Amino acid sequence: MDTAKLTTSYANLAVRVGTNLQPGQDLLIDASLEHVPLARELTRAAFEAGARHVDVRYVDPHVRRAMIEYAEDDVLSWTPPYILTRFEHLEQQRGAVISVVGEAEPELFADLDPQRVGRARMVARAEQWNRQLNARAIPWAIVAFPNAGWAEAAFGEPDVDRLWDAVAKATRLYDPDPIEAWWARVKELGVRAGTLNEQKFEAIHFSGPGTDLRVPLNAGSRWMSADFETSWGQKHVPNLPTEEVFTTPDYRGVEGAVRSTRPLQLPNEGVTVRDLSIRFASGKAVEVQATEGAEVIKAQMALDEGAPYLGEIALVDETSAVGRTGVSFGNTLFDENATCHIAYGTGFTFAVEGADGLSIEEQKAAGINYSQVHTDFMIGGPEVDVDGITSSGGIVPIIRDDAWQL
Repeated sequence: MDTAKLTTSYANLAVRVGTNLQPGQDLLIDASLEHVPLARELTRAAFEAGARHVDVRYVDPHVRRAMIEYAEDDVLSWTPPYILTRFEHLEQQRGAVISVVGEAEPELFADLDPQRVGRARMVARAEQWNRQLNARAIPWAIVAFPNAGWAEAAFGEPDVDRLWDAVAKATRLYDPDPIEAWWARVKELGVRAGTLNEQKFEAIHFSGPGTDLRVPLNAGSRWMSADFETSWGQKHVPNLPTEEVFTTPDYRGVEGAVRSTRPLQLPNEGVTVRDLSIRFASGKAVEVQATEGAEVIKAQMALDEGAPYLGEIALVDETSAVGRTGVSFGNTLFDENATCHIAYGTGFTFAVEGADGLSIEEQKAAGINYSQVHTDFMIGGPEVDVDGITSSGGIVPIIRDDAWQL
């Protein structure tokens, strides 16, 4: 397998579609040490596209492990000022960001205090990103780089070629023109989002083994695909791959129980959560259970007032290129685009009509959750039905046996 060729193709896709980088723009690349080959190809592709400057920031998860293990409690949530300055500059200069994921050691923090692991989050940076995201201030994209540790976690053996093959299928790198294929897929998802918006559902209901969850929508909830556009009109596709249509629910009225259908790998926490089940009452997660990782989830949900409430629901069916691989990737970028998912934590104001520019208190009063947390987990599959509930109480099937019904 020519993984070098695939790396080049993936990098071109991230630059040309993910950020849709324009001549003269600056680009920040966030990557781990194991992602060096892709970071270098991203840099090449960016300059080839006319970038003014490319800044690559490498991180080492072992440095984060040492911080969690030994630092004072108040350091766990501290943000170094230079990080805020870096993103302020990008916003002012209308620069772009590409983040590379793909954990080489998915269980690196599994033996640490789960409370400290769950609290280790740069709060000021999370607040800054929430604002920049909702203001559509920075074109951004997330991609992944296969490596032996990730392959070991996914397949039980460090077969990087096998993982690359699955990633290439999921990201359409085998298509004659991957860039054109992705713009076509985004257009298809946009049509699907439009169909949902025409229905004007009052709520969405998920039902299946261990799941009976009713999620109300805001009056202005707007279904969207990953066909994003910045405040100045630059189109970009944040997740590569992406197969979802999503919206922001009314966090105050979520009721029922939900069971995760795939393991959840928490990259910042270096922990895999298995068999996650959550029960909601009056919007709030009041019970959390898992065979592994429950205490980390509970610690995340204790970070702020909004963390235990929902901020996103997303629908994915069997037409997903990620799902068709048949692989459970153990990586949220891929797994959330293989099947339906929801996220506890902050919601997106841009997915609610008339919510642009609302203060945090106004946002919450309008039913849009606010938090420094946003954690997606997978809840869909062939055994999970998804229905839309109309204002008159009618039930409209949306997904049955993993197939789209509308």
